[in-house]
Amino acid sequence: MTKRPTLIVLHGANLDLLGERPAGHYGTITLRELEDAVTAEAARNGWDCSCYQTNHEGHFIEYLHQFRHADAILVNPGAWTHYSYAIRDALEIVSAPVAEVHLSDITSREVWRRRSVISEVVSLSISGKGLDGYLEAVRQLVAMRQGEDETHL
Repeated sequence: MTKRPTLIVLHGANLDLLGERPAGHYGTITLRELEDAVTAEAARNGWDCSCYQTNHEGHFIEYLHQFRHADAILVNPGAWTHYSYAIRDALEIVSAPVAEVHLSDITSREVWRRRSVISEVVSLSISGKGLDGYLEAVRQLVAMRQGEDETHL
């Protein structure tokens, strides 16, 4: 039996409080609902999905180290996106395609949120599309991996 590819989803600081955070930026979806939808989208594409959330930057980095050889990774580091060079460095050693996803449009928010220090080391960045951005990222990551697999036949 062939092992199904696995998508790893890593959520950072304060994302455990989705549903309670300002709806104008993040919508009303809870983290559980978001992860259920992402897991279902991965399954529709023949993938397994494992989701993790932490409010501790070091734990986020440890997850990246642990899963650096995963089939694909989707990250939303939260506010760490804008200043964590430690997370950026950890992402540089990930061999899998990585999608950076944000529920809100970080380019139209506060000045300090407009810059992503990780965008140059990920495969794709999506922001401002809410849940749809996550689902789009899943489909794009699956397509990237299928393209890679086809070139290695």
